Amino acid sequence: MEYNTERKHLILREYGRNVQRMVTYLATIEDHEKRNSYAATLVELMKSINPNVKDVPEYDHKVWDDLFIISEFQLDVKGPYPPPAPEVLVKKPDRVAYKYNKIKFKHYGRSLEILIENAMKLSEEKEIKGAVVSIGRLMKSFYQTWNKEEISDQLIMKTIERLSNNHLKMDLEEVTEFKLFDSSRKDNYNRRSRPFHQNHHKNRRLNPNQIKRRR
Repeated sequence: MEYNTERKHLILREYGRNVQRMVTYLATIEDHEKRNSYAATLVELMKSINPNVKDVPEYDHKVWDDLFIISEFQLDVKGPYPPPAPEVLVKKPDRVAYKYNKIKFKHYGRSLEILIENAMKLSEEKEIKGAVVSIGRLMKSFYQTWNKEEISDQLIMKTIERLSNNHLKMDLEEVTEFKLFDSSRKDNYNRRSRPFHQNHHKNRRLNPNQIKRRR
């Protein structure tokens, strides 16, 4: 009985040992034209054995490269693509360039700092107050997600002032009195409520009984 530990190293496991044996046999074929024909047939077989390769961009090119890799770059066939260089197996991918931003408050993230930077560009006082209220509510919801303790409006306001270099300010008494940083509030700070009595009876429909009485 032959064990796998006694067999030749399996180069690409996704294709199996039988494909590797066929590739080894291809290298023994002396007729160049026949060897090329058999190689093209074997590539189609490799595609059917490993259908997941179709999800890879340029999968046809990849299977041909796998054929040369299985042969340890010793197979002399002419395919539709140039054979890969042996260095591709040991070449390390290029290092991804990450942007390292120094975040002052990591639990709030970089996105909050971007919101504050955009708010600092506003010129109208009404828009600035609305931005501060929205940022404060967002900070409070972030804090309550990860902490059971309640965060004070004063601490939120101090954090906003620090992140904005004292450009964004708001009356703390107003924030506390009207609970402007309360994330459960559904009203918009910049929205003016429409009077209830305005046009209340304008579009009111009368029921049939009222119409008959008027007649």
